[in-house]
Amino acid sequence: MSPALQSDVQPTTPTRRKPRSKMMCAAVFVEPGRIELEDKPVPEPGPLDALLRITTTTICGTDIHILKGEYPVARGLTIGHEPVGIIKKLGSEVKGFREGQRVIAGAITPSGHSAACLCGCLSQDGPGERHGFKAMGGWRFGNTIDGAQAEYLLVPDAMANLAHIPSGLTDEQVLMCPDIMSTGFSGAESGGVKIGDCVAVFAQGPIGLCATAGALLMGATRIIAVESIPARQQIARRLGADEIVDFSKGDPVAEIMRLTDGRGVDVAIEALGKQETFAAALAVLRPGGTLSSLGVYSGDLTIPLGAFAAGLGDHRIVTTLCPGGKERMRRLIDVVDARRIDLGALVTHRFPLERIKEAYELFGAQRDGVLKVAITP
Repeated sequence: MSPALQSDVQPTTPTRRKPRSKMMCAAVFVEPGRIELEDKPVPEPGPLDALLRITTTTICGTDIHILKGEYPVARGLTIGHEPVGIIKKLGSEVKGFREGQRVIAGAITPSGHSAACLCGCLSQDGPGERHGFKAMGGWRFGNTIDGAQAEYLLVPDAMANLAHIPSGLTDEQVLMCPDIMSTGFSGAESGGVKIGDCVAVFAQGPIGLCATAGALLMGATRIIAVESIPARQQIARRLGADEIVDFSKGDPVAEIMRLTDGRGVDVAIEALGKQETFAAALAVLRPGGTLSSLGVYSGDLTIPLGAFAAGLGDHRIVTTLCPGGKERMRRLIDVVDARRIDLGALVTHRFPLERIKEAYELFGAQRDGVLKVAITP
């Protein structure tokens, strides 16, 4: 370089890395097919927020949709929406909680004062449209704001969303409350399961298993679980299934109709998110029955004309986004604390946060009998 050119060059100020105490490790969406661990700044809570130090979290099937690019989120976003942790710092206006308290927050974080909340639909407290979907609801963690697969998590509207964990319960006992348990139970609740009902639950993954347990708690006296994996069949029986239909051995619709003497079921819960299971759930309904859909679908659905009775069968199709908020979390924790349900068998694998890519690979491939993985920063 010539002296003249050298004189025009301005000295470069060295980039200063933030102190590690102000940084945290987080699992970040980079691009379809890639979630990487990166350092990010520890969030600073606003007046109504809370900063949690995450002690346990997990991976959801929706996170796999994000990883595959089937559900779009912003690049650089921290993934995860199932937090268990300890309050590290509270916003100046937060009342009723203290730093050092063990808490959970739901996957859905309503503000408590939006139009949706005031109409009684807390789960739909969110933007009206995003990514081409009609409504995104109140799902923010790992969707519109940074999520829980990190060392720290910022919880918005803390007073509307945090729920205290009783000292007698472990992290893993309440790990399903933020999403899986709330979603599964809501399948039975939205389906209007009543005492004496016959219910079919299609697929016994984590959500389906919780739907089976929820149907029992709601009063169903005959629960038919559709599942081919023996280990999941066994857990389904423990959680309330009376009969198992193995779809790998024959047509599940024909078998359910045989078991019900041609009557069909009062409520069918679809917990997989596939066209085939949606159509089968519709086909096994009695006249006037309800299809309660919990699946996250990655493509358009087709409603079969015959199963739908050309629209004249008095059927009801309902969808549900995981109910969230402080009161929902309190009730679910109470169910666990009262020993009405034990979901401990759903946690089949455990990983530290630094090995979360291994956990994603295992969970995404559904290897080694995995149901849910516990991730500990």
